[in-house]
Amino acid sequence: MVGADIRFINPPSLANFGTFSQVAVVTGGRTIHISGQVAWDRDGKLVAPGDLRAQTVKVLENLRDALAAAGAGFNDVVKFTIYVVDLQAEDRAVISEIRNGFIDKARPPASTMIGVSALVVPGARIEIEAVAALP
Repeated sequence: MVGADIRFINPPSLANFGTFSQVAVVTGGRTIHISGQVAWDRDGKLVAPGDLRAQTVKVLENLRDALAAAGAGFNDVVKFTIYVVDLQAEDRAVISEIRNGFIDKARPPASTMIGVSALVVPGARIEIEAVAALP
């Protein structure tokens, strides 16, 4: 099987923040869609209610496990969508710092961060969904 060719592009006419790519192009291979993950433990109990930093770590750990179940990893992610309750300017730095410990900073996936008023679970501050590509 021919593997997926993944290219991340930051056109010179668009801002390059260095923490995500403006464009992800996938040719060939399989696409994996990971449902939005919140900071649930394996029993469905919310971890660290209200604590964005701790919840971001748990969410990314959950994403890591979901990706692994499909035979993928963070290097295969082409797009994140991040939902943050009561998003404040300083939240972006917290989330980016933690996320950068999981991804290849030389090939950051495309990403969108959206402020929301609430998530499905009271006390949840963050939910992240991902799209990945595999051969």
